[in-house]
Amino acid sequence: MDTLLLPFEFQFMTKAFCIMIIISIPTAMLSCYLVLKGWSLMGDAISHSVLPGVILAYLLNIPLIIGAFCAGMICAVATGFLSENSRVKRDTIMGVVFSGMFGIGIVIHTKITTDVHLDHILFGNMLGISNASLWTSGLISLFISMILIAKYKDILLHSFDPIQAQATGLPVNFIHYGLLAMISLIIVATLSAVGIILSIGLLIAPGAIAFLLTKKFEKMLIIAIIITILSGFLGIYLSFFIDSAPAPTIILILTIFFIIAFVRSAIATRQA
Repeated sequence: MDTLLLPFEFQFMTKAFCIMIIISIPTAMLSCYLVLKGWSLMGDAISHSVLPGVILAYLLNIPLIIGAFCAGMICAVATGFLSENSRVKRDTIMGVVFSGMFGIGIVIHTKITTDVHLDHILFGNMLGISNASLWTSGLISLFISMILIAKYKDILLHSFDPIQAQATGLPVNFIHYGLLAMISLIIVATLSAVGIILSIGLLIAPGAIAFLLTKKFEKMLIIAIIITILSGFLGIYLSFFIDSAPAPTIILILTIFFIIAFVRSAIATRQA
């Protein structure tokens, strides 16, 4: 029993559990909207595109979250502008934009000497998170969660049918770019925990799992939040005993949950 409770005796493990609970709610809720809207690649694009912003922010001696947010918004706005003014499809443009910005970030990092550890940017530093990062992530997560809860019906209508949303008088463009801003903000919040690459898992997998398990949006939100918190807890807990990084362990557990949900959904469909 003492061995099983051992992870809870270390402060760095307690902080890791705290940051995971903090970012679980907004990432899970956003993942539901992204899956329904077909924007999964947008989260991927923005998460990869913040790298040059983080490095430039370090060089300019400004907070890294400002650079990450600005880079994410540039990626989102550029993707929207190019898709509206060209014959190329949105997913192709997103691939070009995020790979280009990610490449720029890697080149800048290799050419300029900085104290920014690339592994911490890419894979996170959950076990070494500072109190300042904990508070920053908490405030961002609280802000996004409050907006998503207060305006979930408007965002849901926009996700399903933007034309109907515009016909009912909703500010479609404001909701559109507001969603992009929230994606950028939550990636900033998860940057110190799971890193750039693995943050996309938290923005896609919970919503995809919940989508396979229920047809009601309210239940989908609840299931996504529970799955994210449970995966985060198990991932951090298991990583302590198997001596692995917490972030990839969390993503692996989310993948296992997705496979289970997919198999269950396939069996239910065949029996219907």
